[in-house]
Amino acid sequence: MADTVLYEVSDALATITLNRPGAMNALDTVTKEALRDAVEEAAADAAVRAVLLTGAGERAFCVGQDLKEHVATLAADAGPDAGEVMGTVRDHYNPIVRALTGMAKPVVAGVNGVAAGAGFGFALAADVRVVADTASFTTAFAGVALSADSGISWTLPRVVGPGRAADLLFLPRSIEAAEAYELGIASRVVPAGELAAEARRVARELAQGPTLAYAALKESLAFAQAHDLPATLEQEDRLQRRAGASRDHRIAVDAFVHKTRPRFLGR
Repeated sequence: MADTVLYEVSDALATITLNRPGAMNALDTVTKEALRDAVEEAAADAAVRAVLLTGAGERAFCVGQDLKEHVATLAADAGPDAGEVMGTVRDHYNPIVRALTGMAKPVVAGVNGVAAGAGFGFALAADVRVVADTASFTTAFAGVALSADSGISWTLPRVVGPGRAADLLFLPRSIEAAEAYELGIASRVVPAGELAAEARRVARELAQGPTLAYAALKESLAFAQAHDLPATLEQEDRLQRRAGASRDHRIAVDAFVHKTRPRFLGR
């Protein structure tokens, strides 16, 4: 894996760090490929029960596409099929977002600085966003005459509502951490100096939790966004039966009866 993305697994937690702090963790091709591979590896690894996605440095979580590389790519491909330079959406962004949202384990984004464009999209693809009080978010796309990608046209309206999403996409601006919390973009906001420790604490707590229940909750929430109440009730029944048959459910009930703290196994 390229050194622009760091990957570490410890105590059932996979930590993925975008590691281009000098470029504000911008996404060049090498980094996109490494991030895609890291997220897919974490999703497939049964020993991983939670994922923490963050950025190196203090300035940025991820500012999206590396525009320096993009300018060079555009210059080399200015013919009638120039739109194919955005094949990165198909080849990189879509697989990354599918893996983040679809993995059967919780994902925490530790947003340490600016999250722009695809960086914002990746943060929204996480289940929980722990945000530094110095961080900010911006959609950025319209500012460079592009449409939305990285799933943001699907995730953003579900977080802030369709009206606000349209406003933020058509008229990009910096959303500071306090406003991000009010809009529901940030799950919690902490002092910048405490971001790394708090994001890791939350992710470690999830990594030691009832993994199958988290997977069912994640699946249930995604299903409910695209289905009516009767279908959602049926899906809840199916998922609750599955969770109820898990070893962790029995551990939790036994701990409740004996007034002890459950130690979940993730199965």
